[in-house]
Amino acid sequence: MKAKLIVGLAAFAVTALTIAAIDAVSTLTLIKPAPEVRFTALSGETFSTSELRGKVVLVNFWGSYCAPCVKEMPKIVAAHEKFAPRGYETVAIAVRHDNPQRVVEFAASHALPFKVALDSSGALAKEFGNVRITPTSFLIDKRGRVLRRYVGEHDWAAFHELVERELRS
Repeated sequence: MKAKLIVGLAAFAVTALTIAAIDAVSTLTLIKPAPEVRFTALSGETFSTSELRGKVVLVNFWGSYCAPCVKEMPKIVAAHEKFAPRGYETVAIAVRHDNPQRVVEFAASHALPFKVALDSSGALAKEFGNVRITPTSFLIDKRGRVLRRYVGEHDWAAFHELVERELRS
């Protein structure tokens, strides 16, 4: 019985440490150049990361099947609507496991006001550092540098403060 308790406590400690480690790296300061990639929006428009220079850009990897992604989408929409008039852009990239038709339906039914692209091959996720967890977002400054990588839900107040600061710079 005592051995089972020790094993149980050890498992709990490992789980707690793992969660703490994930939480600690969920928001990383990277400040490195964004990868040069080409997106194709659902509208058919094509554009690249270099063409977005001069804007503060949120690149969000998500899935229409991903509950945390769907939960955070209204916050992404709100940020886009708040900052877009001042030079902010959002690119939502549906990951390769997502059903393209479902993505189109989601974007239409939620009236997403920003560019939505598909990453059917997984190439975009690979270029952004092998994104494997959704939602994962990257905030890119006007010079095309990744300022932050966010994994999972993040502190939206701090995000808004950072975007405000970058739009002023």
